[in-house]
Amino acid sequence: MEDFLKEYLPILVFLGIAGVVAGGAVVASYIVAPQRPDAEKDSAYECGFEAFEDTRTHFDIRFYLVAILFIIFDLEVAFLFPWAMALGKIGLFGFWSMMVFLGILTVGFVYEWKKGALEWE
Repeated sequence: MEDFLKEYLPILVFLGIAGVVAGGAVVASYIVAPQRPDAEKDSAYECGFEAFEDTRTHFDIRFYLVAILFIIFDLEVAFLFPWAMALGKIGLFGFWSMMVFLGILTVGFVYEWKKGALEWE
């Protein structure tokens, strides 16, 4: 049990210091800049107008679809950068592995294009 505590003590100390620093930052923000909300600060700011319906209403599935498609193709680009940097070291196997990966993504992209997933109507 003593070895267990010796190994995890630095983590506990780090978490304690992080908690104290975070709490200190919150307290300092209230001391340095007192909160004085007015009507302008409390107004709706995300879309520019007040909500006119119940917040629990359903909205179009296309928003979810666009978000998922963005994440998929954004991750593709995230894989391309390290691959491009290491291309000289990984050789032909790494090159053709990425070509297979990009081919699969291209097939998926063509499929969603043909299905109309990119059309907003």
